[in-house]
Amino acid sequence: MLQVVNLKVRVDGKKVLNGVSFYLEQGNTYVLFGANGSGKSSLLNTIVGNPKYEVVSGRIIFKDVDVTEMSPDERVKLGMGIAFQNPPEVDGVKLKELLEYCRGISGLDGEEVEKYIEMLNMEELVGRHVNKGFSGGEVKRAEVLQLLVLNPELVMLDEPDSGVDIENLSIMGKALRTLLERDKKKDERTKTSLIITHTGHILQYVDADYGMILHNGRIACIGNPEKILEDITEHGYEGCVDKCLKNVE
Repeated sequence: MLQVVNLKVRVDGKKVLNGVSFYLEQGNTYVLFGANGSGKSSLLNTIVGNPKYEVVSGRIIFKDVDVTEMSPDERVKLGMGIAFQNPPEVDGVKLKELLEYCRGISGLDGEEVEKYIEMLNMEELVGRHVNKGFSGGEVKRAEVLQLLVLNPELVMLDEPDSGVDIENLSIMGKALRTLLERDKKKDERTKTSLIITHTGHILQYVDADYGMILHNGRIACIGNPEKILEDITEHGYEGCVDKCLKNVE
């Protein structure tokens, strides 16, 4: 589904990724851990094509297509979707208008859209400007709603559980299970996802197949997500990476 090959990236002349390589298999959910400033958000922004992130070298292959030089719009139409950690307010554009744009890409019917709006308790918010005056939980739910309507094959989530209370996390988590097809049998799932989390709270709702640690600009460890989170909590990122490398040896 997605292959990242020796990706090196700069932002404003500063190196943020230093040879990242990994492969995401279709139907699987991956969790990406890493300390603050390790490049996690930079990685997702680069994959989706944010022009601020300069690819110095390496390639991004999505569905057997080299998308490294493609625009964000082209990548979205090919099947990528992302929920940002801190999406902006958008004056002049109502959420229902943005949902119509997403529906135009996915071809989802109106009844499905209404079902998702109800699922995320967004009935009173769709007529308002995007994220304008929304609470933190409402912003996160709006991001998940857009992804449900867009219906991408690759779903990227940047800290969906950050700053979200228990009630909003429960609503959002159940919707994400639907989006990522986690209630289907493993061989029936088609959605692939990459989720950044610091706390791991989202794992209460979305069971991941693999965990990865981004360390010093590279993927340093891959394994069971719950075990990796447990090791990070006990030993910190440095200790967890050292333990992982010793196991490889």
